[in-house]
Amino acid sequence: MPISWRDAMGQALYGPGGFFVAGAGPADHFRTSAHASPAFASALLRLITQVDAALDHPARLDVVDVGAGRGELLSALLSLVLSEGAAGLAVGVSGDPTRSGRSGLIPPRAGSPETLTSTAAARPSRDELSSVPVRPSLAERVRFTAVELAPRSAHLPEDIDWVSEMPAGITGVLLATEWLDNVPLDVAVHTEDGWRYLLVDPTSGVETLGEPVSTADLGWLTTWWPSPTRLPSADRDPGPAAAETAVTSARGSGFRAARPAEGSSLTARSRPGCPETPHGDHPQAHGTRAEIGRSRDEAWADAVRKIERGMAVAVDYGHLREGRPVDGTLTGYRGGRQVPPVPDGSGDVTAHVAMDSVASAGAAVARCAYSLVSQREALRALGADGGRPPLSLAGTDPAGYVRALAAASAVAELTDPAGLGGHWWLRQPVGIPLGPAVAR
Repeated sequence: MPISWRDAMGQALYGPGGFFVAGAGPADHFRTSAHASPAFASALLRLITQVDAALDHPARLDVVDVGAGRGELLSALLSLVLSEGAAGLAVGVSGDPTRSGRSGLIPPRAGSPETLTSTAAARPSRDELSSVPVRPSLAERVRFTAVELAPRSAHLPEDIDWVSEMPAGITGVLLATEWLDNVPLDVAVHTEDGWRYLLVDPTSGVETLGEPVSTADLGWLTTWWPSPTRLPSADRDPGPAAAETAVTSARGSGFRAARPAEGSSLTARSRPGCPETPHGDHPQAHGTRAEIGRSRDEAWADAVRKIERGMAVAVDYGHLREGRPVDGTLTGYRGGRQVPPVPDGSGDVTAHVAMDSVASAGAAVARCAYSLVSQREALRALGADGGRPPLSLAGTDPAGYVRALAAASAVAELTDPAGLGGHWWLRQPVGIPLGPAVAR
């Protein structure tokens, strides 16, 4: 029996035996930035330390990962925190402290808090030691919490809490890496008598035409999804410059969804649509499809509402109002391959995020300006640039040169504007200012 796409996604992804609840976890089916390279966790740790400083190093710093999978990202962050200790160190692409000539990470500015000094210069005098209070290290203050409906993994470190609902009263950082794209939503098609819902058979993926959209969903479509008569040309390509554009409001240029990363056994979830999608020759196939992001706006607003002070960070693939895809982006992933979006629970069902709409909803709750940039720009601002190590290092330390070159290659994949670097980073501060690494 056909049901709404929102109900079908909810059951397929989060119902009993759903894709994100049962089985080994999403890492067996697709790859995210957290899976691609430890440099991603290293850059996030630098952002976490910046938020920690903006909060004046609270006694407890929360780091909450929503849609945590099996806890891979938090496990990587915990390992980095325990190995590095003090928050003042700049974190390199493999978790090592940044030092002169290290590849993949932009060197800190001279005199900045991240700059490492010599042992003699850093050693305080006896009088200074007696007058300066000792602040507990980041490792002593940070509390990691994974939010996920799946059972806790037996291999997850005990230092990471595992809950099924977002905690309230967060002081610190809330992370949502490729979470919003899996928040269930309704799909509509524009017909001669206006927008109508699309219904789907959960077992086959075949769609049929449903009722006219509700007043609330029509309001969202009117505001955030241009009508077919005002859509830009389907052949229009904004070019790579759009991926580098910082967005400070709901207006701006979008860019085409990035292609899947190459050279991996798992596909990165970054390409819209699927040529084998089983929609068939139905009435909706001749109209403009739209993915109604109102449910995602509400989910993000609720997440931001859980923060007392700190920052919410969403990393996802998406689009902006002026670059909405005419045919939509609904697709599926299973066993490392992109497949038709059949909501039967056997694979992932996902759609790109209307990032400007989500950002506006979060800003209305936080009452603070947000920053919306490409992952490439975000990681570069946090020090990861994917630059090659100096060739001179090959002569003095050949093994170190090879390691640095591999690390730089990993960062280059994360910042490739045609791949993972084309993802969006939405950073919503709550009660703290936008720092230099948040807005230029």
